[in-house]
Amino acid sequence: MTVLPMFPLGSALLPGSPLPLQIFEPRYLAMLRDIASGDGRFGVVLIERGVEVGGGDQRFAIGTVAGVEQVSPTADGRVRLLARGQERFEVVRWLADDPYPRAEVELLPVLEWSDERTPDLAGTEHTVRRALTVMSEYRTHLWPADVELSDDPVTRSWQLAGIAPLGELDQLALLRSASVSELLESTARLTTEALDLLPMQFPDDPA
Repeated sequence: MTVLPMFPLGSALLPGSPLPLQIFEPRYLAMLRDIASGDGRFGVVLIERGVEVGGGDQRFAIGTVAGVEQVSPTADGRVRLLARGQERFEVVRWLADDPYPRAEVELLPVLEWSDERTPDLAGTEHTVRRALTVMSEYRTHLWPADVELSDDPVTRSWQLAGIAPLGELDQLALLRSASVSELLESTARLTTEALDLLPMQFPDDPA
């Protein structure tokens, strides 16, 4: 069993995706100091209810290990941090939030790639990039449609799920995928459904 410092957030983190954070709460600054003296890893879970500031939140049990890549202190005592999603985990038991959240976790199996999935990967990538192009006319803060992704096919599959213009609960569902095939199929389906909803969200504009 692995014990990880935990950072509950209002967004889901998927393997291969970047995670920029600005840390200012004393308990998470303490966590960052401990991470820096350890292996540079912590867990990220989506908050089910509540907010991350001040504690008292309820958290989903599945999450992603984040590995720290850059740390930049600021003049006002905050810390800008860039981490990246690694393997997935399931929370076995939450420990006391003293001084910050920690949990015993069980790492989930890494998805295995088969070259038979190459057409599925290409099709899902086309769907996601097209959706980003179309939705950029209606929404802000989306990934650019031409964003570069990993050459590794499993990481690329996760990254497509991460950049897809979906809600947090949809991305949480994708995080539970048991195979690359399921991940790619679900990403393409949910993205297509989101694109099909545009005419109802913006009835006066052509989708």
